[in-house]
Amino acid sequence: MNDKDKGTADKGTRIWAPLAFAAAAALLAGPVCAAAGADAAANFPDRPVKLIVPFPPGGGTDILARPMAQKLGEKWKQPVVIENRAGAGGNIGTEAAARAPADGYTIVLGTVGTHAINQSLYRNLPYDATRDFTAITMVANTPNVLVLNPGVRARSVQELIAMAKAKPGTLNYASPGNGTPPHLAAEIFKSMAGVSITHVPYKGSGPAMTDLLGGQVQMMIANAPVVLPYIKSGKLIGLATTSATRPAMLRDIPTLSESGLKGYEADTWYGLFAPAGTPPAVIAKLNADVVAVLKSPDIQAFFAEQGAEVIGDSAADANAKVRAEVDKWHAVIQSIGLKMD
Repeated sequence: MNDKDKGTADKGTRIWAPLAFAAAAALLAGPVCAAAGADAAANFPDRPVKLIVPFPPGGGTDILARPMAQKLGEKWKQPVVIENRAGAGGNIGTEAAARAPADGYTIVLGTVGTHAINQSLYRNLPYDATRDFTAITMVANTPNVLVLNPGVRARSVQELIAMAKAKPGTLNYASPGNGTPPHLAAEIFKSMAGVSITHVPYKGSGPAMTDLLGGQVQMMIANAPVVLPYIKSGKLIGLATTSATRPAMLRDIPTLSESGLKGYEADTWYGLFAPAGTPPAVIAKLNADVVAVLKSPDIQAFFAEQGAEVIGDSAADANAKVRAEVDKWHAVIQSIGLKMD
């Protein structure tokens, strides 16, 4: 080999040696990372777990979160601490969860609003529902219910529509806040019914329900767990549900689709999410334990009392559901021209 060839060979060695070392390191790192993730899952959790509820106490998300957190705490022998971080249609608490360490110790009970609707509704959403999170499982699906204060004389959807058309802008409807699923559901109702009803946003379902019961607002599309007790007691009139078919706990109440708004459907689903990058082994452990809790008889019975259908699917199916829902609601929001700052 002449000096020129030798120099070329030396240069080649200098270039390829680090690459070869990096490749070997990567091959070694894979099993090491997998082992670390498996160890983390085997010991998980060895300290308290924070469950963020991105809405105030007393709303549908909070109602379902609390018994689930209690059962998980019993199973893990570690506290599951609920942190209500409300505001901006669920965006504040959801962003906090997205920015938390990806170790499984901070999870969030998201909804169709936080993890599907808001993606297209808000111009400057501070997180990405599919990029910044990985789903653990879909928890439950619940219908929304169109409810009226008993002082409103309408007793059917068609009577309500006729009343709204006779006096445009005189009826008010409450929501838990701008951009929340009940707000969007009501806007779809207005669009399909061709009526003008004034939106009154509140900071959560609790304050909205207080004013609805007091007659300060006349109507609301609210999550079933929030309004079922008031419908049963006669304090609110359940006019119609937003589901495709009548839920088991609301057999006597027609759907909006049955009531003249054919094709109307706007249920609320709940899913448990961890920050993106959480080790797959930890996600698998979370999924197995949460699904086991969701299938326990007492949780099944409690959710059924709230009009909620337990889901408890795989993490892969839950992630696929979120992607499909983001696309679905993007089309809906574009069609009615809604946008939030």
